[in-house]
Amino acid sequence: MKKLTDIEEIRTNIAENDAVLLYISAPNCSVCDALRPKIDAFFAEHYPKVVRIQANIAQTPELGAEFQILSAPAILLFFDGKEFLREGRNVSLQQMAQRVDKIYNLYFED
Repeated sequence: MKKLTDIEEIRTNIAENDAVLLYISAPNCSVCDALRPKIDAFFAEHYPKVVRIQANIAQTPELGAEFQILSAPAILLFFDGKEFLREGRNVSLQQMAQRVDKIYNLYFED
């Protein structure tokens, strides 16, 4: 996962890539620290065409207003610059996969 701290760079990544996973964490968040490597590995294995980026809300406070983030971690998935999926603290990778599989396979159909 590529770590970004500039809101403009985050916006650019979302706008210029077909699919982007934005992982937003907070400092001293044990759930954020435990979940990030699992999400990163899961998307790398199952959805390799999704660009994975992460940001810390303390380093980039504009994230809260830009994406209406109320708690961390927040996982946002964008296709064509539009938000498709939003997950919070209690994330089930299996349920997430069911939702992502359909659009990913349609979008990146060979």
